[in-house]
Amino acid sequence: MARSFGPHGILVNTISPGQIDTPMQHLDNPPELSEPTTAQCPLGRMRRPEEVAAVAVFLASRHASFVNGATINVSGGLIMY
Repeated sequence: MARSFGPHGILVNTISPGQIDTPMQHLDNPPELSEPTTAQCPLGRMRRPEEVAAVAVFLASRHASFVNGATINVSGGLIMY
């Protein structure tokens, strides 16, 4: 999509957030499922909704005018490539 729509000035990017510390996250996932993943994260915690929102705001801003076809991990270092 980034290649197809780029010539028309349309940027296509994705955000890969992983687990986000929200009430819904804790509703369906008991601590024994989420705590091991949280412990593996180099920052030692789940990301907060506002941290993921900040990436979306960046991608929607003029500062990201040449970012196209990117996947931005907001994983606290859990996923690196």
